[in-house]
Amino acid sequence: MNENEVSNKIRGAIFKVYNTLGPGLLESAYEAALSYELQAAGLKVNQQVPLPLIYNEVRLDVGYRLDLLVEDKVIVEIKSVENIGEVHHKQVITYLKLSGIKLGLLVNFNCNEIDKSIFRKVNEL
Repeated sequence: MNENEVSNKIRGAIFKVYNTLGPGLLESAYEAALSYELQAAGLKVNQQVPLPLIYNEVRLDVGYRLDLLVEDKVIVEIKSVENIGEVHHKQVITYLKLSGIKLGLLVNFNCNEIDKSIFRKVNEL
C-alpha cells in the first residue's frame, strides 16, 4: 500500500471512532480507539513512537513521540482541543522532517464536524 491508500484507511477509521465516541474525551482515548480500529483493519500500527532529535550529528532524546505510526508510512497526530492552532500544524511538519516520513495527518476529535478537522500534511523532503 502506498501513503494515499493508508491515509484513506486511516480517515475511515477516524470517522468510525468519532461517530462511536463523539467529541470531548482525552487524546489518549481517541489514540487507543483509533489504534484498535486500524489494527482491526489489518494495518500495522505503532503507538507513542519515540522520535529522536539529531542536532550537530548528535542524537538527543528529548521526549518527542509520534502518537501513531501506521504501516511505517503515515504519522497520525491526535488532538482533542478547542481549536487547532498553527503550532499543531507546524508540529506535524516538524515530525515529518525529523522522521523522514512523507505523509502525516493531524486530527482534532474535539469538534462538531470531523471531516473539517482532519488535516493532511506532506513532507516535501
